[in-house]
Amino acid sequence: MSTVPARWREALTAATPVAVLGTLVCCALPITLVAVGAGSVVASLVSTAPWLVALTRHKEWVFLVSGLLLVANYWALYRSRGLACEPGGVCHPAHPLGRWLRRIYWGSVSLYFVGFAAAYLSLPITKAFGY
Repeated sequence: MSTVPARWREALTAATPVAVLGTLVCCALPITLVAVGAGSVVASLVSTAPWLVALTRHKEWVFLVSGLLLVANYWALYRSRGLACEPGGVCHPAHPLGRWLRRIYWGSVSLYFVGFAAAYLSLPITKAFGY
């Protein structure tokens, strides 16, 4: 089993928040804006950026790709660092860049679950409470 090079680890950590932001833009942002009564903002947003409609239509793929990136990023940050990590390397727990990569990762995980809750749980919850 080989270790993940530092460049791949950094690239995964850079790509994951971008994919996770896609889940927020596709699903959480429009639902939140409509819930607070700003439906006209959503309408103008869709007319300005019509690609959001295509992103929303394929939200399952957006969440799947983002989830797979999160899993790969977890493996690159935590599972592979003990395989062959030098004391001064980025994969070492005490390295400042490694700490920032882990912070970005956990921030991405929390944003992913916010988007997931908005996309898949908000409608069943509101129906359960009779709204």
